Amino acid sequence: MACSSRSLLSFSSVRRSQPSIPLISPLVAQKPRSCTLALRSKGVSLICSNPKKFRARTRSSMAEVTADNGKGKVKVFDSEEEVAVGLAKYTADISNKITNEKSSFTVVLSGGSLIHSLRKLVEAPYIDSIEWGKWHVFWVDERVVPKDHVDSNYKLAYDGFLSKVPIPPGQVYAINDALSAEGAADDYETCLKHLVTNGVLHVSAKTGFPKFDLMLLGMGPDGHVASLFPGHPLVKENKKWVTFIKDSPKPPPERITFTFPVINSSAYIAMVVVGAGKAPVIEATLGKSPNSEVLPVGMVSPEDEMTWFFDKQAASKI
Repeated sequence: MACSSRSLLSFSSVRRSQPSIPLISPLVAQKPRSCTLALRSKGVSLICSNPKKFRARTRSSMAEVTADNGKGKVKVFDSEEEVAVGLAKYTADISNKITNEKSSFTVVLSGGSLIHSLRKLVEAPYIDSIEWGKWHVFWVDERVVPKDHVDSNYKLAYDGFLSKVPIPPGQVYAINDALSAEGAADDYETCLKHLVTNGVLHVSAKTGFPKFDLMLLGMGPDGHVASLFPGHPLVKENKKWVTFIKDSPKPPPERITFTFPVINSSAYIAMVVVGAGKAPVIEATLGKSPNSEVLPVGMVSPEDEMTWFFDKQAASKI
């Protein structure tokens, strides 16, 4: 039990009239005014005009490039499979760090391909190295559909991840799918505030918004994150913790979503992007063009550390 009994029940119950899914755990050459990732069959090297700003570390199967440009640490892998392995190690390392320091580890998931990229976390050696009993799991956004619906981010996470790890049932916080989009957003924010009161979730001393330990996020081909879409007014919301959208450019139209102040109050964020189809957005976000439109993904900036996970296709234009 983490919220008040009434609020927690609204989060963890599935309407009895519907079939339900149980809520259980579940390299550096100088070149003028430009930086380029030179992708090779066995890793990546960085060509940059200012070697002091970058480090490249290569291995037989992956390379890690760290950019001190305010946009975070960039990791590029040869394949999506290696992205998944790297993400598992990263997540396990942060989990172990946090659980050694405090009694709860608050993790936020997104939908889409992110869950598939977490698959190595439920395999050895990672699954046995994590203190799952301290995990508290949330969603950065959710579609307002029943939990057993194909569009549900909860169902996606349950089927691919949560059902395979021993996170206590009361520490997985799904939305109340019986409510309207507005009601579900209000209810989710209420739950977060109960968790702050109970000491499970902490508040950022800088912003006053909840500070999650880790957000594991993906990005849409248009550069959206959570349910914050390019050009939509919700991108500018700065008062609410959780808000709702009824006109999502991507179906289904009704969703709830964390706002940018909440996302950016997080300690750590991993942004996982794979596939050539998303390369133009990554170029616009991490490239050097001053006229690039600032997409939602480019607005993500956690308090402690941002890490980008790419396969070489996604990083092909940077």
